Amino acid sequence: MSSFLIGAACFVLAATALGLLRILRGPANADRMMAAQLLGTGGVATLLLLAGASQSPTIVDVALLLALLAAFASVAFVNSASYSQDKASATMDPR
Repeated sequence: MSSFLIGAACFVLAATALGLLRILRGPANADRMMAAQLLGTGGVATLLLLAGASQSPTIVDVALLLALLAAFASVAFVNSASYSQDKASATMDPR
């Protein structure tokens, strides 16, 4: 069973690694952020599969921390995008 979980973790990790191409060559910041979210989600899935294969509860804690960091990164991106959009609309306002 553990060899299946390790194989599944390798597959998820390989599929997630393709997201690096989108981060490096993404046409827009939103595309890059979505790819970063994909890396976070794939990383969490990989860590949870490895935790199941190795029976190590510490890896589950690391996966939860990675999920929390990915959520904070998403919130920070949305905040930054809305702030820059508000700033751009304020400079375009002729009043």
